[in-house]
Amino acid sequence: MRYWIQIIIQDSISSSISIILSFHDLILITIILLIRTITYIIIFLITNKYLNIKLKEAHKVELIWTIAPRIILLLLAIQSLHLLYLTEEIKNPSITVKITGHQWYWNYEYSNFPYINYNSFILTSNLLKTGNLRLLEVDNRLIVPIQTEIRLLITASDVIHSWTIQSLGIKVDAIPGRLNQSNIILNRAGVFYGQCSEICGINHSFIPIVIESINIDSFIKWTKLIKLYNLS
Repeated sequence: MRYWIQIIIQDSISSSISIILSFHDLILITIILLIRTITYIIIFLITNKYLNIKLKEAHKVELIWTIAPRIILLLLAIQSLHLLYLTEEIKNPSITVKITGHQWYWNYEYSNFPYINYNSFILTSNLLKTGNLRLLEVDNRLIVPIQTEIRLLITASDVIHSWTIQSLGIKVDAIPGRLNQSNIILNRAGVFYGQCSEICGINHSFIPIVIESINIDSFIKWTKLIKLYNLS
């Protein structure tokens, strides 16, 4: 099952998407068991030769098929609410990044470091280097540290965009005049790709997202380099 999930879902890099995948597995297993049980009952009723023309009621059976679905739905609802709480709760973020969607690029502003504010454009084919992914690479990646709670404030300046990275389990609409909030905690270093998943105009396909996670020491050095560059 995990193999087939990875065909359509990228490897997880945060605790949020890991919990989402586990909840997906739970729902899928529940559905499969219900389908198999109902199919068996239907086949049994069609093929058996037992008849009872005087049977008018069966309180125990009616009680079971009334209570059992409610119990199943209640258990799924509890898991769903728990997952919703974990993905939405923001306790004590160490870094806040404001993300603004434009036609057709992203702007990243680090609230904790006022001097870090830059745009992220897609790289054209003639600027790609060896190892870069065509239509997914950008000139300026979003740099964040690992094992750190990061708050994302997402909005747009013109039309509705959607900041989406599948391996993070995050998809937040960027709406003009509205500030949406989310949080991420990356558990390993690497480079991860996403795209705007809202049809935002003629160049909707050319507004990718690239996030690079590094260790905290490298992140501090990067912020100092950016500050030194701005001062110079």
